[in-house]
Amino acid sequence: MKMKTRLIIFDLDGTLLDTIDDLAAACNHALARCGCPARERDEYFMLVGRGISNLFRGALPDGQKTDEMVEKMRSHFLPYYNEHGADLTKPYEGIIPMLERLRDNGIALAVASNKYQAGTEALINRFFGDFDFVRILGQREGMPIKPDPAIVHEAMEGVPGIELEEVI
Repeated sequence: MKMKTRLIIFDLDGTLLDTIDDLAAACNHALARCGCPARERDEYFMLVGRGISNLFRGALPDGQKTDEMVEKMRSHFLPYYNEHGADLTKPYEGIIPMLERLRDNGIALAVASNKYQAGTEALINRFFGDFDFVRILGQREGMPIKPDPAIVHEAMEGVPGIELEEVI
């Protein structure tokens, strides 16, 4: 017997939202503040998706990929991104109608992102505030980043009694 899909968990960056231009601008801002050369926009396609610390390590020049420089990058990136993280960001074409159809068919929605938690929440609220996501989950201290499955199980907690076979 085939089970019905009850929950769909989406990634954020590069799935629901085209965020590459704002991520590149914020990272280049942080690099400049750290005295490092900027990266080309297209380089960021290979640097994003594995959490903020890995983004910084990838963007920093060889010989400067230290924990201290990662923290320095973070101190410049976060304030800039919190203010400018939606300047150029937009949902991909067709995303809003798709989410509406899923909602109208009674399918619960969740987000599981490697973007930091506050950034994930801010973007979901700004672009998808009309949708009642059962969980909005980003990267948090003490939680493993994807592809670790812990975030999937945490998202499933938003739908009581759900089985893994009912999740996409």
